[in-house]
Amino acid sequence: MKTELVTTLKRQATKVLADLHQSKEPVLITEHGQPSAYLLDVSDYEFMLERMGILEGIARGEAAIQDDRTLSHDDAKEKMSKWLK
Repeated sequence: MKTELVTTLKRQATKVLADLHQSKEPVLITEHGQPSAYLLDVSDYEFMLERMGILEGIARGEAAIQDDRTLSHDDAKEKMSKWLK
């Protein structure tokens, strides 16, 4: 992963962004030697959000199974019948 100082970002934002779009490699921005932010390509960021949404759904499903909050196929079909007509 590429690392840039915040001052470099301020002075060379266009170049840093061009490099980011070309390489698709996230850029870690540091301030006073400490990590401050990540720069990501828009499509990579949107892909990550979509993937996190899917993983959160899986986690909710696993929690429902552990808490015994599930229905059989027939019970689910019966409950959904009013929307399926």
